[in-house]
Amino acid sequence: MFDKSEKTFPATKNSLFLAHCAISPLQQQAKEAAQGFLEAMAAGGISGLPPYFDLLPQFHGKVGKLLQTGSKNISFVHNTAEGMCLLANGYPFRPGDEVISYLHEFPSNHYPWRLQEKRGVKLVLLGDSDPLGSLGDVGAPRGWSMAELESRVSPRTRVIALSHVQFSSGYAADLRELGAFCKGHDIDLIIDGAQSLGCLPLYPEEYHVAAMAASGWKWLMGPFGSGILYTSPALREKIELTMVGPYCMQQGLDYLDHRWNPHADGRKFEYSTLAWEHVAALNGVLDSLFLSYSMEAIRDEVFRLQNLFLAHLDQKLFRVLLYPEEHRSGILTLLSPGNSEELVARVGKQGLVLTARSDYIRIAPHFYLRDHDMKGAAQLLNREAGRR
Repeated sequence: MFDKSEKTFPATKNSLFLAHCAISPLQQQAKEAAQGFLEAMAAGGISGLPPYFDLLPQFHGKVGKLLQTGSKNISFVHNTAEGMCLLANGYPFRPGDEVISYLHEFPSNHYPWRLQEKRGVKLVLLGDSDPLGSLGDVGAPRGWSMAELESRVSPRTRVIALSHVQFSSGYAADLRELGAFCKGHDIDLIIDGAQSLGCLPLYPEEYHVAAMAASGWKWLMGPFGSGILYTSPALREKIELTMVGPYCMQQGLDYLDHRWNPHADGRKFEYSTLAWEHVAALNGVLDSLFLSYSMEAIRDEVFRLQNLFLAHLDQKLFRVLLYPEEHRSGILTLLSPGNSEELVARVGKQGLVLTARSDYIRIAPHFYLRDHDMKGAAQLLNREAGRR
């Protein structure tokens, strides 16, 4: 069913890559699409670019299909933080308003909201829920609970800003439950999708998500410095522009027309020149992979590969953070018997690429890996951990 060839995923020739929660290898069609744009630009600058002038509308349409929403709700951004800053800085907060988030959020979904404290906004941080998963006695981040979230909501809660998947522990929010709660309480749900988009189904309209920002170089296997922003029409109408330039205005290329006339759709946030080769690359990987396979099929294959890895892992040596199905993600986290970073470095010298965060080893395989890859990864970890 899945193309798992070296031609499509050339990084498989060089290493066993289980770190798609970090910076993934650039997928082949993404690379070729970016090269095509750069070659045209090198050959003649603007004279060679007209065939590429529809890249951005194509991008809006393709991402819209991936997220099962309209193309008008999509914007290109350069990273998750840029998307979150556009939203947080432009949100119509009043002094005393509240934002609920999580104590251990990734900085891209923390600092933009923390910055609003200068506007009199209170940032309410959820703690770790105990026990979640199988490591309730561990001090490292694990996840938050709906029970605490519901208890912290007040009449001044305007936004709930959380990651779909927590970067350190791999805890996934149940977006159906969370979105239904936010809809019922007239709260804007804003999601960091960096650790889920390209691995788990993420359908903002279905889940009542007001906005979602994500990077393109993790599970999407696109270029470093590319990102996606989804906004609902209702939220866009609320957001004031804090970054502006020629291309967020409807007059576009008529640079001497200085009327204040911003777009009402996702182009509202595409304020100036973009990294066009990155747009091309994301179009390439979307066409070749993420619009060719369903996100449900990709998720199921990732989980199957994780299960195969666990079946060969010596769980007398490692403690595994296991979540219920509704909170599972592409990141599987382990506690090693010794120093996690040292173990990651040792296996890295033997071609197994992993990452360590918050004392955890993160196992993050994508769907294109093969069964023998997962068995080999577990066996190598068992061997190296046993040598401590």
